[in-house]
Amino acid sequence: MMKPMKRLTIGDKIANLPIVQGGMGIGVSLSNLAAAVANEGGIGVISSAGLGLIHKKSTSYEENNLHGLRKEIRKARSLTDGILGINIMGAMTNYSDLVKVSIEEKIDIIFTGAGLPLDLPKYLDKDSTTKIVPIVSSGRAARMITRKWVNNYHYIPDAFVLEGPLAGGHLGFKKEQLTDPDITLESLLIDVLDALRPFEEEHHKKIPVIVAGGIYTGEDIHKFIERGAAGVQMATRFVTTDECDASDAFKQAYINAKKEDIVFIESPVGLPGRAIRNQYLDDMNKGLKRPFTCPYDCIHTCKKEKAPYCITLALFNAKNGKLDNGFIFAGSNAYLSDKIVSIKELIQTLQNEFIQAQLKTT
Repeated sequence: MMKPMKRLTIGDKIANLPIVQGGMGIGVSLSNLAAAVANEGGIGVISSAGLGLIHKKSTSYEENNLHGLRKEIRKARSLTDGILGINIMGAMTNYSDLVKVSIEEKIDIIFTGAGLPLDLPKYLDKDSTTKIVPIVSSGRAARMITRKWVNNYHYIPDAFVLEGPLAGGHLGFKKEQLTDPDITLESLLIDVLDALRPFEEEHHKKIPVIVAGGIYTGEDIHKFIERGAAGVQMATRFVTTDECDASDAFKQAYINAKKEDIVFIESPVGLPGRAIRNQYLDDMNKGLKRPFTCPYDCIHTCKKEKAPYCITLALFNAKNGKLDNGFIFAGSNAYLSDKIVSIKELIQTLQNEFIQAQLKTT
């Protein structure tokens, strides 16, 4: 007998599907996409990156970020009763304020990566309903975070997202690790599950692990759940949907991309990334520069004095379809995209693929 996808439980938040829609900035996953995913039973995630470019209320970029965050959360809440999350990069200069606002707005889940969130529980109080989920790339990081949270705050992580080397955007690996055949999401999952098991046994609490990076089909979902994952995070697959908040030109770039167009880049923020090759990136690789005066100071690790371009502006331009002045982050399987579909149709496809995978293994 074929079983449907199991539910994903994160604290007292229970999603009908074990699917988290990855947070994509700048402005690619906002309230529209997040709400649509939540309405279909997954966990919809808003990206907090660069919201000050999209929502301008004052002359202060930081104030606009917080205003935009509140606006997106409230808009998403007006569109769904499902589970909503916010993705906040730990390297953002206004990280603390974004976390505080998200908790004030009672977002269901905060997902945070790009750094080890060793003090994240300190923002919660006894009345907080928000769950906190770090994004890691190794068992070592998961172990370190859990130990710190337990020792300093008596708090067990509500879940972890394990992001492997096939993900899009900024990656938590050294460049040479991205092509190391021994570093796979499968091997990393074993590493993280092993790292968390002693804490689970000691505290009698399950810590769900959600895998991310290269997850594209229902068969992928089935494979990783069979290997012990509680769910998956998917970002790339949700770009080519009607409800995605990016421009049509942005979505079309995914559809037009060939396998060889998915390339690694050196980001000004000091992390490698995966993106779709275009003229803008070719120009950067040739040593051309887009001189700029940093108007945002948005990332702690950005080498703005030496950076050949402003990554915030480049991603914002791409989101709006201005691909001559920007580029697009994408996962390793972005080239598989071939058409724009609705979220409802995509979720149904994933469920059908999941069932077909079950049939192959029975």
